[in-house]
Amino acid sequence: MEVILLERVAKLGQMGEIVRVKDGYARNFLLKRGKALRATADNRAKFDGMKAELEANNIKAKGEAGKVAEKIDGREIVIIRQASESGQLFGSVSVRDIVLALAADGITVSRPQVWLNAPIKAIGQQKVTIAVHPEIEATISVTVARNADEAERIKRGEDISTRQEDRDAAAEAIAAAGEFFDPEALPTELTPEQSAAPEQ
Repeated sequence: MEVILLERVAKLGQMGEIVRVKDGYARNFLLKRGKALRATADNRAKFDGMKAELEANNIKAKGEAGKVAEKIDGREIVIIRQASESGQLFGSVSVRDIVLALAADGITVSRPQVWLNAPIKAIGQQKVTIAVHPEIEATISVTVARNADEAERIKRGEDISTRQEDRDAAAEAIAAAGEFFDPEALPTELTPEQSAAPEQ
């Protein structure tokens, strides 16, 4: 189906362009959400009459979106989830979770504005694009962790793929070895009685 775009649509075209799309995409998304009109002779004339108003509305919306983008761009959000020792989440972090986390931070975005290629399934930090306007994007940082302390460590760039208990045990073992083997101790001579004593 051929449609006339009433606004810029990512990966499709600019306002006023006539593009060919699949019928289902046109009916269920573009026409339903008011992003396009069927490319008929009547609608082409109608678009020519609406063009000035659409462009004025677009400029106004773009200005407002620019302010919102400045507020959002570079923002960091933390999402706490349960995960296995290897860092795999029990479940995943989806677009809905990111929208809710931003809403808790006082920023309202809709689900289609959050561009997440696939749900996040592991602990770590990821950049996510927010399309606040068809022509303006902002990038946020999403940190997924088991707790707030781990989130801070991830933000600092620490490797949290090994268990904290393993790191603590390794540090204790090194400290104990350092106490047991004093590097400054001098070798001692054994007396004949000590060297002759049988081992038990």
